[in-house]
Amino acid sequence: MKHQLDFEKPIVELQNKLEELKKHPETHSLDISLEEEVELIERKIEETRRQIFSNLSAWDRIKIARHPKRPFTLDYLDSAFTGFTELHGDRLFAEDHAVLGGFACLGDHQVMVIGTQKGRDTKENIRRNFGSAHPEGYRKALRLMKLAAKFRLPIITFIDTAGAYPGIGAEERHIAEAIAVNLREMMLFEVPIIAAVIGEGGSGGALGIGVADRVLILENAYYSVISPEGCAAILWKDRSASPKAAEALKITAKDLLQLGHPRENGRDRTRLSLKAPG
Repeated sequence: MKHQLDFEKPIVELQNKLEELKKHPETHSLDISLEEEVELIERKIEETRRQIFSNLSAWDRIKIARHPKRPFTLDYLDSAFTGFTELHGDRLFAEDHAVLGGFACLGDHQVMVIGTQKGRDTKENIRRNFGSAHPEGYRKALRLMKLAAKFRLPIITFIDTAGAYPGIGAEERHIAEAIAVNLREMMLFEVPIIAAVIGEGGSGGALGIGVADRVLILENAYYSVISPEGCAAILWKDRSASPKAAEALKITAKDLLQLGHPRENGRDRTRLSLKAPG
């Protein structure tokens, strides 16, 4: 099994046993039929999977959130939306491939979709900058949100980034200011905004497109002010303490649901509808 996570080992071992049995049926137990033994192993696989995934630690869920085979923004656009028309550029500096967005339809609703996008291989990851946006990515996102507000279209954002790009070029082009402007402007838009954390929700890089009427997070995703590795390096002076930091940070969907919050990222709305005002 490619990209196997450590806690998945018991499942993989059972799956390998099942595949071997199907390839060489003569090796099955003489006490029961081949069909019964196959069914027994399949039930054992499902039971093992249920037990493992119902008792995952915060660090395990972070590993899943970072899994290279996890669905990215483009995958959701392909499966849940129709008529996606991508728009490019921030009209100030350049096109940032770490952030994509454009018009699309969700059922009968016309919407503006914006999301961070990682790559599936090295070449694509370099092009997408591993999903870490530059200032122009956030300015492009804001340009598209303003366009959506102009035409009274709901905005849907998909968040999957370890954080904004921290390089010299990003600092020179004012990454902090670009994110701060997005925070301010997203609080003022009158059209509905839904933000979904579909993988990694890292720091201000995630928040730059995450101020919304409803903030959703998938079960095996996380939303955090700092990565567990960064937290471990600061508090424990040792990155090997990352699992301990992940538990302490309370950053998984389950933790955030239990913590609760009367307001969502500053936008105090009592109702949400995909139908824009007016």
